[in-house]
Amino acid sequence: MRRISNLLTKRAFASSTYSRLVFAALALVAALASPARAQDDRMTPIATPAQPDAVELGTGPLPGAKNPESWHSQYGSKFARNVTVATLTPFLPDPARASGAAVVVAPGGGFRTLSMENEGWNVARALAERGVAAFVLKYRLNQTPADMPGFEKSMREMFSGTARPPRPDPEKMMAGLAPQIADARAAFALIRKRSAEWHVDPNRIGMVGFSAGAMLTMATTLAGEDAKPAFIGDIYGPLAPVTVPADAPPLFIALAADDPFFANGGYGLIDSWKAAKRPVEFHLYEQGGHGFGMYPKETTSTGWFDAFVRWLGMHGMLKRAASGGGAAAN
Repeated sequence: MRRISNLLTKRAFASSTYSRLVFAALALVAALASPARAQDDRMTPIATPAQPDAVELGTGPLPGAKNPESWHSQYGSKFARNVTVATLTPFLPDPARASGAAVVVAPGGGFRTLSMENEGWNVARALAERGVAAFVLKYRLNQTPADMPGFEKSMREMFSGTARPPRPDPEKMMAGLAPQIADARAAFALIRKRSAEWHVDPNRIGMVGFSAGAMLTMATTLAGEDAKPAFIGDIYGPLAPVTVPADAPPLFIALAADDPFFANGGYGLIDSWKAAKRPVEFHLYEQGGHGFGMYPKETTSTGWFDAFVRWLGMHGMLKRAASGGGAAAN
């Protein structure tokens, strides 16, 4: 019976969000490839940064992937592309102030790139400074041409046509996200397995995602089976309605009213959470566009992180549990 219920949940999630998922992924990549960007915002290939603390998640190499992982800089930030092996990088707080709560951080990038710095490492460092253990998830991505000129050309070709793609089958949508969901599940399993070492309470592990990472956060919540995040953050992700489980976690949402991708699609996700009588908090900022993350801006959207931290505090995630804390329970 439980399997049937899970399947129905997956189908409901897929049918209600698939078209928005496809549009968002393509639109985000289009934005990256747009010739209207300033010259100093070009994608410039860089050497793969050292990631000494990254732990492989054991989900295996991406099936059929031939192009190796590569990195580039843009907007003064670092991005990964062609990720074929998923990793998790811990950013741990000072043990003296660790609350025991933890967050899996899922960067965005249209499932073709990952904004590892702006929506990953910088977010994780800021959470660790506030006593929350953070783990940046470098999940596997759809393949793109190995060389930068080839990548840019592929983006131009992708958007040169005007034909609208056919509406894909919901089951194929879930299958298409299967590698990323598997990576997220493995991240939760690893944190729980090493929770004593990392001073994490295995019952207080949440997830926050940005854009495509927000989509993955929602997919993990609704179809991730044993992942079961204790709380979730959806930062400028789609707000399509979903079927909400009875035990859905508290949800935090931040979006700019001038977001070119998700600001005009309604607020069905919020309505879904409210109708299910599950906790939800929504911040709609007048300005900020898409992808603001941890970039310093003069818009009020820059305040999303402080609001998120206050929300975590309201849910008791900034204090040690009554039992004393972050140690693991088997």
